[in-house]
Amino acid sequence: LLFYIFAIFIIGMLIPYNHAALMGGGDDIATSPFTLVFKNAGLAFAASFMNAVILTSVLSAGNSGMYASTRMLYSMSKDGLASKAFGKTNQKGTPIISMLSTALVVILIFVVQHLSGNAYEYIVAASGLTGFIAWLGIAISHYRFRKAFDAQNYDVSQLKYQAKLFPFGPILALILCIVVIIGQDVDFITSGDFDLNRFLITYMGIPVFLIFFFYHKIRYKTKRIPLEKVNLDPHVSMEERNFQKKVD
Repeated sequence: LLFYIFAIFIIGMLIPYNHAALMGGGDDIATSPFTLVFKNAGLAFAASFMNAVILTSVLSAGNSGMYASTRMLYSMSKDGLASKAFGKTNQKGTPIISMLSTALVVILIFVVQHLSGNAYEYIVAASGLTGFIAWLGIAISHYRFRKAFDAQNYDVSQLKYQAKLFPFGPILALILCIVVIIGQDVDFITSGDFDLNRFLITYMGIPVFLIFFFYHKIRYKTKRIPLEKVNLDPHVSMEERNFQKKVD
């Protein structure tokens, strides 16, 4: 709310949507709306300041993405979902093979972008929606977790964190994520003119996700677990829990 919605609201109040310096507003190179706000406020160093902010943000995002991808490969290896090689670590505990593999992918994307001008758009499209899809999965997981918690007669007071507005919170998050995913390109939906290239660039992340999703379900034969059988204690198997219930 603070860093996204409120910031965009302030910018929208200060800069008209058809400003000549914005993308689509004129023939010149588009300028960041944040830069325009600072310039209108009389700050001469606005462009340099925003470049510094963007640079640090990009470096931070790249660093966190590198870390997350490396650890994800490592975890998948430990869970048997990726090659065991990705689970090997050096003396300092760093999954070095996972890290080098992630770095190699980054380099390949960089090379592909320089070989093809449109490659960057497709790469961003393939990954751009994954954040919203991930939060969609988080909302569903949290909802089912709490439902399983209730179905197995656990006391909510056992939870270190209790969602105060359950089930409103995950349901709202679910709806908002769906709305955001569908509304990635409102003009495309409302225009009525179908452009295959624009459609692929906007919604490519959805079929990419579905391909991996169904591949995983077919490969590992996963099924939807009933709420009564969801294992909520990683230290106790469901067989032990059912046996304890019979004893009680």
